[in-house]
Amino acid sequence: MLENKKAVIFDLDGSLVDSMWIWPEVDVQYMEKYNLTAPVDFHKAIEGMSYTETAQYFLDTFPTLPCTLDDVRREWRDMTYELYTTRVPLKPGALGFLEDMRKRGIALGIATSNARELVDAALKALGVDTFFKSVRTSCEVSAGKPAPDVYLKVAKDLQVRPQECLVFEDVPRGIEAGKNAGMEVCAVDDLFSRPDEAEKKKLADYFIYDYYDIPNHTYEICR
Repeated sequence: MLENKKAVIFDLDGSLVDSMWIWPEVDVQYMEKYNLTAPVDFHKAIEGMSYTETAQYFLDTFPTLPCTLDDVRREWRDMTYELYTTRVPLKPGALGFLEDMRKRGIALGIATSNARELVDAALKALGVDTFFKSVRTSCEVSAGKPAPDVYLKVAKDLQVRPQECLVFEDVPRGIEAGKNAGMEVCAVDDLFSRPDEAEKKKLADYFIYDYYDIPNHTYEICR
């Protein structure tokens, strides 16, 4: 998995940290507040979208919503900031893996669909912000996942070629983004995307249930 790799790039939610549980509850609360009814394909429709694209989806899908794009983004941020700083843990084995990659001199980056304020707050609260040489969000590029843009931007920051990168992703559209960027992708198990496990395994080059599953490196420091 790590052979000939010079960089490892992580999606954040559901891949590096256990945070996907936050958003279904936020969606329910937000829709109840504004008397909205989610379309049948709601969760699949927004999968991989950037924070801004998702907010725009809400405005397009619910024309009665009395908000601007910035209003939606700000309200979601206010609803989730404390959760991201107090109740979001790293995935099992992730800290040991980060330590090992740093010791090996492998560059680390984040390519996420989340809002920058939430990403920075979560990484700092977990004490892992200093591991990453590049942290980019899909709001900083032309298109969210499954477009490859955010992964290519991180690879450019890290000064590595796409084929020298290994990506960790938890949802099918994210896996497609990494593959579309010309990178190898390891799918990560997550409760939220478990119904898509067969699709994830088909799309990705590798699959792990947690970071202890990765062969050929040591985790004793954080077990």
